[in-house]
Amino acid sequence: MEAAFIDISTPKNGVLYRGDVSFDAGEVENQEPRIESLLKNGQMVIVQVTKNPIGAKGARLTQEVSLAGRFVVMVPGQPQTYGISKRLPDEERRRLRKVLDAIRPDDAGLIVRTAAAGASAEELERDLNRLKAEWQVIAAAAKRSGKPCLLHREPPLVVRVIREEFNTEYRSIVIDDEVLYNEVRSYVEAIAPELAERVELHVDAPGELPLFERLHIHEQLHKALERKVWLPSGGSLIIERTEALTVIDVNTGKNVGRSNLEETVFQNNLEAAAEVAHQLRLRDIGGIIVIDFIDMEVKRNRDEVVRVLRDALARDKTRTQVFEISELGLVEMTRKRISEGLVESFSEVCPTCAGRGFTVDQSML
Repeated sequence: MEAAFIDISTPKNGVLYRGDVSFDAGEVENQEPRIESLLKNGQMVIVQVTKNPIGAKGARLTQEVSLAGRFVVMVPGQPQTYGISKRLPDEERRRLRKVLDAIRPDDAGLIVRTAAAGASAEELERDLNRLKAEWQVIAAAAKRSGKPCLLHREPPLVVRVIREEFNTEYRSIVIDDEVLYNEVRSYVEAIAPELAERVELHVDAPGELPLFERLHIHEQLHKALERKVWLPSGGSLIIERTEALTVIDVNTGKNVGRSNLEETVFQNNLEAAAEVAHQLRLRDIGGIIVIDFIDMEVKRNRDEVVRVLRDALARDKTRTQVFEISELGLVEMTRKRISEGLVESFSEVCPTCAGRGFTVDQSML
């Protein structure tokens, strides 16, 4: 298996594979050392969770710790790591490299994010200084601790969304909880003070519907938890989750057309391809995904459906890989799974059927 089980002070041990172990190649004789030569029983190590526990599987770990900021990701202890997002134009990449060459630390690597486009030298340095201070706190806590414990936690979801998404394109961020508002406001003042005034506190007026109800947020959330999703032309998607993979079935429903069946199926599949990409992001579905498109006879149409799917997924910040459509109309793809999806986060296993989706008719036994 070439992995070590690490006590991280949770009910399930984490798993650290050999490929995620940090070591100095100059200190080992074999360039492909076995994990038992790199780690010893009872050894204290700093690790980071890269995948949360899912089902019976423990958390996946790495020794290559990375701290994400608004514009850069810092990798302590890995100075050889230095990269700039390939999504940025060459000219902007050169500008950013020139700025960061002057401020990058000697004992840490840097990965420049797409969000750094247009960022000033002052903004980049401020972002990096926050990460360096964060790492100093983590390293000091690790030295003090004599047993497995949590050294650092990612900020709450709302703060992470602000970090990843909030920019000058947004008119405002509206928050209806005063404690959360103060937390977000303080965070924005620290990372992007010019945007702080766009963080607004909403207080419901007497007799007014709560903000989420007035904007139909709860309604949209309920729809995102349903297994059936309607397409604009009357077709639908059926989304089935299992522990091994997710299957998405594309149906025409009433959208059967009156003349050209191939064209009707093609248009239905195009709608489905775009909606699948949206649903994967909305529900945060990861792992292996199989999409059962409706069979198409024309190869050009099959290729176009896959192209539309890939283009729609290109906007997804989570890494995806799409394979060619099969003769049966199946598309296999993967989407990096980091944590539980929306359904798992907002639901629990049914105690009656244990998640199987049906109950046995006792009269037939």
